[in-house]
Amino acid sequence: MSVDLFSTCPASSTTDQRAYARTVVEVARWSERYGCKGMLVYSDNSLIDPWLVSQIIVQHTTSLCPLVAVQPVYVHPYTVAKMVASFGYLYGRRLYLNMVAGGFKNDLLALNDTTPHDKRYDRLKEYTLIIKQLLAGGSVTQQGEFYTVNKARMTPALPPGLMPGIFVSASSEAGVATAQALGATAVHYPKPSHEYECSSLNAQPAGIRVGIIARQSEEEAWTIARMRFPEDRKGQIKHQLAMKTSDSVWHKQLSDLPAESKNNPYWLVPFQNYKTFCPYLVGSYKRVAEELTKYVMAGYHTFILDIPPAEAELHHTSIAFSHAVQQV
Repeated sequence: MSVDLFSTCPASSTTDQRAYARTVVEVARWSERYGCKGMLVYSDNSLIDPWLVSQIIVQHTTSLCPLVAVQPVYVHPYTVAKMVASFGYLYGRRLYLNMVAGGFKNDLLALNDTTPHDKRYDRLKEYTLIIKQLLAGGSVTQQGEFYTVNKARMTPALPPGLMPGIFVSASSEAGVATAQALGATAVHYPKPSHEYECSSLNAQPAGIRVGIIARQSEEEAWTIARMRFPEDRKGQIKHQLAMKTSDSVWHKQLSDLPAESKNNPYWLVPFQNYKTFCPYLVGSYKRVAEELTKYVMAGYHTFILDIPPAEAELHHTSIAFSHAVQQV
């Protein structure tokens, strides 16, 4: 049983402007070198355009597929389809689309989007179906609750075999339903693996967003983890403020869990100190692999990793995944 790995692109908001393009190229090449299928490119009001970043990624790699975050508030679905078709025409490269229903609440309000949480998923479903229909070819006419198109056609047509993979955040019931309706990969922010031991997912493709710090020994891994993500009072305050302005279900779910448990690799200190937005697995290659195996056995076959701070980190992560695949 195989797994698909995606890394995450560095954020422009936390990288020196003069070095940003070079940093993106470096991380993309590391990711490709260590077997990642693609790389997530974030999108929010504080970041530069994800499509321009994705073009840098494609131009400096041979097979890595950008996983582009797409927020309906920013662009019309025809524009997204046009970008996907244009990448296919220019580079012959497949893209993945990470369909985003929410995000930071203040980002949405800044653009006068007051759509309720579950209704945003209704919009996302309608939005994504238009994109898929346009890219599948033929004329598209639809009069929906949110979008209307009349005999729209995609030119240039998307080359065969380059239909984008679709990911949807599925921490809420509305997210799960939308992912199922679209046939998309449902992305979760996972709970500790033991909570999945007595259950498995349906046939629907599913993935998780998780950071990994794995080394030969437990002691070495935890030493590195605590040095990289020390507890930070300012970060904790930022996290608390974000909680007050977010209506993301996954954000609240993770915030209610303990930051760490004895003898458990599942670690939320980076998340609860506002250093990153996903849980971490920390420990020896063997111990982390055991946790990854449980997630895979529960039905999660796609893993979106956190931003790698160095090429060596992807090397250590690949060792843990190799052990996990062998165990499965």
